[in-house]
Amino acid sequence: MKEVTFMYPQFFWLLALLPLAAVWFFLRRKQQSPSLKMSSTKGFQGATSILPKLKPMLFVFRLLALASLVVAMARPRTVDISNETKTTKGIDIVMAVDVSGSMLAKDLKPNRMEALKRVAAKFVEDRPNDRIGLVVYAAEAYTKTPVTSDQPLVLEAIKSIKYDNVLQDGTGIGMGLATAVNRLKDSKAKSRIIILLTDGVNNSGFIEPETASDIARQYGIKVYTIGIGTNGMAEFPYAIAPNGQFLFRMMQVEIDQELMKSIARKTGGKYFRATSNDKLKEIYNEINKLETTEIEELRYYDYDEKYRPFVWLALGLVLAEVGLRNTVFRSFI
Repeated sequence: MKEVTFMYPQFFWLLALLPLAAVWFFLRRKQQSPSLKMSSTKGFQGATSILPKLKPMLFVFRLLALASLVVAMARPRTVDISNETKTTKGIDIVMAVDVSGSMLAKDLKPNRMEALKRVAAKFVEDRPNDRIGLVVYAAEAYTKTPVTSDQPLVLEAIKSIKYDNVLQDGTGIGMGLATAVNRLKDSKAKSRIIILLTDGVNNSGFIEPETASDIARQYGIKVYTIGIGTNGMAEFPYAIAPNGQFLFRMMQVEIDQELMKSIARKTGGKYFRATSNDKLKEIYNEINKLETTEIEELRYYDYDEKYRPFVWLALGLVLAEVGLRNTVFRSFI
């Protein structure tokens, strides 16, 4: 019965009257049968019958019939619920990720790039109703994944991010931002945002970050900027050993925070500083909360009424009581 619901459960209060009816019947049981005065009962001695003992069962039938009617009036029914989720106002998001050599610095564990990949993947998984794209940049920039609702594709693209020789090393913040804007400028989404992450200072590319941010503002694109790296010194790669392994040494962390704040302020976004793995995770969680997608959920109910068997049971019990009372338990008085 755990899947059965009742449309009018208040009718169950009527069941409280049944014990009162049972008490009433018990107190008046001797008055329920007619009496016959006889001068002698010798003629009935030795005659025994079980029927008088069974006659109270007629009243039990009546109580059960009333109980069945009460349950029927409560309208038991099962319900099959189906849901349809519809995104009414989605968000288009492009993550612009710095993939320069400095992203291999070890102030985040195991390094900045791997820490970012884990957090970014979780961010994508938490936004199944949005379209997301991925831009990577160093001295140059290119679109790794266009804006798409294909979540597995985006996750695979994030997983494949690495430092290689595809892009010339350097930090072209303007190039990365302009490429991300280009992916969103024709979008018809309710909200369009860019998450721009870097760990350095703009030193490459032919598009100035200020110019790219002006373009973003013109198209109504909001930019959240993230500076990743600890305060002070960190282990940076500075050379490659003969065996192909990177060599590291302690170097000063330099992030152009004023530039990142300016880009965010100009476009209506917000600047964050990720100095640790936990802080980076908190930043993406905060962005996730700031940019919410409106979802419309349509729920369909299919009810299957279950009261009919109780009505038939009550009718059967009443007919059984009337039939037995006028046949087997019929009195000649």
